[in-house]
Amino acid sequence: MFFKITNIILIQAVCILQIFLYTGCATNNTNQPTIVGPSLSSSYLNEKEFNTDQLLPKIDVIIPVFDPGLPENGDYEDESIWPEIRRAEANRFAYKLKEKLEETGKFGAVRVTPDSTATGDLYILGKIKESNGEEVQIDVEVIDISNRKWLDESFDHEVSDTFYKNYRNKGKDPYDPLFEEVAIKITEKLSDQEHKELENLRYLADIRFGANLLDTQFMQYIKTENGQFKLVGKPSDQDPMFRRVKAIRVRDQLFIDGLQNNYASFSSKMNDSYLMWQNQSLQEIKAKRSANRKAIGQAIGGAALIGLGVLSAIAGSGSRSSATQTASTLGLLAGGVGGAVLIGKSLESNEEANMHRDTLNELGQSVDMELAPKVIEFDKNSVELTGNVKEQFKQWRNFLQRIYLEEGTPDLTL
Repeated sequence: MFFKITNIILIQAVCILQIFLYTGCATNNTNQPTIVGPSLSSSYLNEKEFNTDQLLPKIDVIIPVFDPGLPENGDYEDESIWPEIRRAEANRFAYKLKEKLEETGKFGAVRVTPDSTATGDLYILGKIKESNGEEVQIDVEVIDISNRKWLDESFDHEVSDTFYKNYRNKGKDPYDPLFEEVAIKITEKLSDQEHKELENLRYLADIRFGANLLDTQFMQYIKTENGQFKLVGKPSDQDPMFRRVKAIRVRDQLFIDGLQNNYASFSSKMNDSYLMWQNQSLQEIKAKRSANRKAIGQAIGGAALIGLGVLSAIAGSGSRSSATQTASTLGLLAGGVGGAVLIGKSLESNEEANMHRDTLNELGQSVDMELAPKVIEFDKNSVELTGNVKEQFKQWRNFLQRIYLEEGTPDLTL
């Protein structure tokens, strides 16, 4: 009996071991239901982080032309600023940032505008603090349509001496890493936002656009608190005046979309000359720095020689030996002449440095972006826009306000 029980235990142990080692030996349970189709979210959410960024609404971004950072007193030389290039860069930098934000794929329409009066969900305000081909620094402030600040930070980049030695960098903008860094930072701020907040921004943009056309009608849906705009209500989607506002805003967006071609063309036309300026400016700055160091060294050497000559003369004057006095006098003359020669060379080197500065000034030539006059028709109304891009944009906004106020049937289908 004992041996029989022992055999049974051994057989059971062997079966258990086979189950662990050889799954094929396990008996299939034909009564077990077969499950097909997608798994429950709970089965994989804990294993793999869910990308909530894909669910966030894509908000529209406005990038006004950068503030060129020109001093108010107009003293550009003391600040080593070349105003023509700065004004051109103000347009170019805004467009470069637009391109980098679009590459992230995280935003809706990204538009460059003449100023911050355009309507959008998020605004990126930039100011140029430094740009000389070697160093570039910009201040960036990011504010949404509710006037809530997302970011207020300074970004800088220094162009490496080896940048132009790398053949792969040919035709590339050495400032690109700066705009990539800014785009990444703004994208990180976007991921911190709540879905509902972003949806409200898009709705608030429509309301504020409407308030720009007729504030008495649309300010009832907004309250201001600590300088921020907050929604307190929403008009019905069937409200004829609200529908009219949204229709006009579509035309406004189309107009601004058309301006993007102008900014792209402007950046493209200045590209070759600007890249050449960046390269030459970097070389000029390095040469000027070298010339300044050379001038300082020569001036110090000249002053030292003159000083030695004076000391030699003082020492000789106290000696009764005529030979010593004669030697000291010759030492004074030699020191004075030698020092004068070195100081003269120092002045020549300073002139060389000034020449490099003049060369940089000559490189900084640009023009403001002018647009050809255009006639735009809208709802049997027409307007002729003239002047530069900022002037035409202002005329366009005034035109939209006029046709909204003159419209007798606000529910007219466009």
